[in-house]
Amino acid sequence: MHFRDAPATYGIAILTVAVSVCAILFVAPDVAAVTGGFIPGRVPDVPIANYAGWLVPVWLTPLSATLLHGGWMHLFFNMVMLVYCGREAERALGSVSVAALYVIGAYAAAAGQWAQDPGAVMPMIGASGAISALVAAYAMLYGGSRTPGVGPLPAGLIHALWLGAAWTGINLLIGFTTMMGQPVAIGAHIGGFIVGLILARPLLLWRYRKA
Repeated sequence: MHFRDAPATYGIAILTVAVSVCAILFVAPDVAAVTGGFIPGRVPDVPIANYAGWLVPVWLTPLSATLLHGGWMHLFFNMVMLVYCGREAERALGSVSVAALYVIGAYAAAAGQWAQDPGAVMPMIGASGAISALVAAYAMLYGGSRTPGVGPLPAGLIHALWLGAAWTGINLLIGFTTMMGQPVAIGAHIGGFIVGLILARPLLLWRYRKA
């Protein structure tokens, strides 16, 4: 699949790689994380004690955090997931919907991380929360479902609930470990994934509303 077939996915990936590489090569990791990472304890707009440097406005940090990564492997694995799931979701949903889902997923991921620990001062960086929304959309759109309906609940809803429960369980298990020396943002993964589950089919229907 070429760039023109999934411009939103590849555009996001190129921007993310460019910013992440520059930050890794030219900015101290702690400075980059504090400057552009999402810090739950800053919400709604709380200054960081004893920090005199410039900070991205707190309402933009859910997006700026997706452009920063803790190292090469962190960036590599996230981009593999982004390109693989994003381009397939974009084929079904279209470029505008995938871009919107990614942005909404970034904010849902920040909300999930804030809900997990509202007073946390450790910055959250990485695109995995936003990518989780695309992973969920990919699973909803292409995952084969043999789940039957339960009473008045349709099979599609039961399928979404099973996917959400599985993703939550996986991330809770990951939470007992760390990845590359960095705590895993479980709340962010769950928040992004839930949004992807909720919005995948409405976005699909919206794209083909005139068909």
